[in-house]
Amino acid sequence: MQAVAFDTIGARYCEAFPAKAGQLDCGDWLLAELEPGAPVLDIGCGTGDPTIRQLSQGGLRVTGVDLSDGMLTLARHAFPAAGHHRMDMYDLATPRAVHAWGAPELGPDGAGSLAAATAFFSLIMLPQDEIPVVLRRIRTLLRPGGLLALGMVEADLDYAPLPFLGHEIRISGYLREELEQTLAGAGFAVEAHSGHPYAPANTALPPEEQLFLRCRRTD
Repeated sequence: MQAVAFDTIGARYCEAFPAKAGQLDCGDWLLAELEPGAPVLDIGCGTGDPTIRQLSQGGLRVTGVDLSDGMLTLARHAFPAAGHHRMDMYDLATPRAVHAWGAPELGPDGAGSLAAATAFFSLIMLPQDEIPVVLRRIRTLLRPGGLLALGMVEADLDYAPLPFLGHEIRISGYLREELEQTLAGAGFAVEAHSGHPYAPANTALPPEEQLFLRCRRTD
């Protein structure tokens, strides 16, 4: 049902969240750290803007995954040179990536193949108990020392209902210290983090604290 909501929301998501400074800063970090052509997975890519745009223009080989057909249609149209897969991020690094979604490179055979992954406000769509599972699966797909750029909302929420652009969605969040502990338990070291207070535009949502974390796979 979350994906169905975002099928309808489409490009209005970008209208509600026009400020992307924290996300773009993480993209600059990846571009500075990675070699040209390095493979990067954008998890919950949405319309592809700004991450697929920024990283592709910077010379990285980007694949976006999202469960929303509507969002992926926009991303494919805007960025046809990137790879795109409709799939549930919970199935990353599992046989279901192959059999259910037709993405063998994101299944067990893709272990250690990615230079980096990004997940900007996509993991918040999961219940809290599923987030560490997905983080460990992302880690499996990363090469040793691989990078993760992560955007989350700082809030103690577990799949809480929230009205958003005419739909009800459910989101989860962590307080900062708990989030860093969760990342450590999933096999990531947080190298830097920043917080950005932000009030979504054109919605009734309250102001929020966005967290951006730059992480590296530990071996």
